[in-house]
Amino acid sequence: MRAVIVEQWGGVENLIEKDIERPQPGLNEVLVRVHAAGVNPVDWKTRASGALIDWGTVPAVGWDVSGTVETVGPGVSLYRPGDEVFGMPLFPRQAGGYAEYVVAPARHFAPKPTGLTHVEAAALPLAALTAWQALVDTAGVRPGERVLVHAAAGGVGHLAVQIAKARGAYVIGTASAGKHDLVRALGADEVIDYRAVRFEDVVGDVDVVLDGLGGQNAERSLKVLKAGGRLITLPGPDDVPAAPAGVRAVWMLVEPDHLGLREIAALVERGALKPVVGTVLPLAEAAKAHEIGEQGRTTGKIVLTVA
Repeated sequence: MRAVIVEQWGGVENLIEKDIERPQPGLNEVLVRVHAAGVNPVDWKTRASGALIDWGTVPAVGWDVSGTVETVGPGVSLYRPGDEVFGMPLFPRQAGGYAEYVVAPARHFAPKPTGLTHVEAAALPLAALTAWQALVDTAGVRPGERVLVHAAAGGVGHLAVQIAKARGAYVIGTASAGKHDLVRALGADEVIDYRAVRFEDVVGDVDVVLDGLGGQNAERSLKVLKAGGRLITLPGPDDVPAAPAGVRAVWMLVEPDHLGLREIAALVERGALKPVVGTVLPLAEAAKAHEIGEQGRTTGKIVLTVA
């Protein structure tokens, strides 16, 4: 099968398309024919250094996939060949999503929302699960709470805005001025141009902050939280600032989540959640997708078409 692998850790020139052996499903696993694969910041960050990912003998990048079940292994009762599914298999172990086929436990996938194309569905799993697990499972966002989403037009951010809104929250997003109309259209009640003002000077009394930037941004976010507030930061454990008494600050790493995917699909089906796909490229242009992503100015998600 065709797959994009990392020849050696470093720049985008190390991403190459190569024929590798097609995997076979084992107990409780499914073989999925990939129609589209989402591209995420973790993809280019791990390509650069290998990071802490549990890589196989042939490092193949990518986790977000949408496709059809090709075959099922012994013990699988959820799916049959031909079923359309989407998911974020195996994360943070190697999944090899930039490929024609992936194998993973059946419950690392969920039925693809019927109203989405495979390209749209591939834009969802990692980013939407990150937002869901941060806002719902970790922060427990409740109706009427004030939620601040940083980088609200980005991959995780644009989905977090919609999920927080669907939970009945008052949503504030930060974004560059050119992306304000999009963030408002997603449901944000307020949008702040982070280039024009310091967000902590114009926002306060916040219950939950979702920070995908880390560093000083996480530290500054503590200033806007009220007593009982929660800060969830995504870049890494070193980005968690020392929180004052009465405020919780945590780092969260997303994990495969069958039930979370079903909740996300339900939001899509009732029109409360829709992914924004900013760039679509063929699998052979994975290196270009990484180059675009590393510029840090993307709107929504980047997706590779495979089948």
